[in-house]
Amino acid sequence: MKILIAGAGEVGKHLAKLLSRESQDIVLLDDDDEKLNIPYTSEIMTVKGNPTSLADLKNAGVSQADMFIAITPEETTNITACLLATNLGAKTTIARVSNNEYMLPKNMDFFAKIGVDSLICPEELAAAEILNALKTPWSRQWWELAGGELILIGAKVRDNAPLVDRMLMEFALEERFYHIVAIKRDEETIIPRGVDRIQSGDILFFTTTPQYVNHIKTLAGKDKINIKLVTIMGGSRIAQKVAERLPDNIHIKILEKDRDKSYQLAEKVRSNVLVINGDGRNNELLIRENIKDCDAFIALTGNSEANILACVTAKNFGVPKTVAEVENIDYIRMAEKLDIGTVINKKLIAASHIYRFLLNADVSTVKCMTFANAEVAELIARRNSKITRKPVKELRLPAGMTLGGRIRDDKAEIIDGDTQIKAGDHVVVFCLDTSMRKIEDYFN
Repeated sequence: MKILIAGAGEVGKHLAKLLSRESQDIVLLDDDDEKLNIPYTSEIMTVKGNPTSLADLKNAGVSQADMFIAITPEETTNITACLLATNLGAKTTIARVSNNEYMLPKNMDFFAKIGVDSLICPEELAAAEILNALKTPWSRQWWELAGGELILIGAKVRDNAPLVDRMLMEFALEERFYHIVAIKRDEETIIPRGVDRIQSGDILFFTTTPQYVNHIKTLAGKDKINIKLVTIMGGSRIAQKVAERLPDNIHIKILEKDRDKSYQLAEKVRSNVLVINGDGRNNELLIRENIKDCDAFIALTGNSEANILACVTAKNFGVPKTVAEVENIDYIRMAEKLDIGTVINKKLIAASHIYRFLLNADVSTVKCMTFANAEVAELIARRNSKITRKPVKELRLPAGMTLGGRIRDDKAEIIDGDTQIKAGDHVVVFCLDTSMRKIEDYFN
């Protein structure tokens, strides 16, 4: 598959690097020579040019592109580039946008008709992930699958958790209302088997149904956290989106160190939001603003290190839930070691959205897991596909792949070894990132 990416910013470079690992033919287009100077050019063809220039698009080979991704910082450039790419022969186009109005279903249909097949707003998706994280503050990750019928929860277990020091095969004797699809232990992500034993400090990824979420909290040894006061460091677009969508009964403080920006924010926010001109890394400011009474601290500046350190400070003050935007992927492991509750990375969010277009199977959603080198996908089993021929225990799934649940006739079920997948089932698959392509062999 030939993929042409317009925009060699941080997101564009990360996508190019990620997709090149899939043995795709990647072309990266930008009009800035410095941005095109990347260390992995042996795997990626770089072309200098403007994505809204017909001549430059033709020179980059847009007519042979199976996918054209316009991901520059300017949404008008991205939309225009996609319109041109479609008319020049690109089979599928994706545009990065920042305007919420464009993301409405009725407008998505409009864009599809004029040549933009899909829109992606990383800030919008990041805000949604933060809101999900605040729904269950005791969890590391929360993701709704199959329209909310199945839930994927990542939680770190401590010594007091009932699951610690037990093998997974022991759980088969109990009521099966959940499935442990992965274990993140230190640097390793494990797709578990029956003989694997849970250790204190493991991050466990569960699939379950909504009515059993509180049971998962108990199994993970977590306490209930009521979110009433939220402090956000940084008045970014993500921060504004989060503040807009949190319930009115939650009090919100936004700490923004830029004076002009803080005044502009104060004019936009709702009555339950207080904007303070100040640096969230300043301990005296935090103490003055009663950080000890805060239930959640969310760091959303453009500086990954500052966000991590601010969350560590908040935890030292006793804040039970912390969320950090960490755009430098190399720092994600640091955030995990420092026990940051939830990490948000727009590059991985964008990759999740785009990755599903690369698979030939019927894929509804794909998510790259922040804390684990793994991905979860929701797929539809096709008629006569390998996944439907035998019970799960006889399928000989790859070691890096497990099935977490299925939706049949709008009813969610947790999958075990005796489950028989049928054509039309929506199946949640959890796998190591090295095994993602093997999914197609089972679902096509």
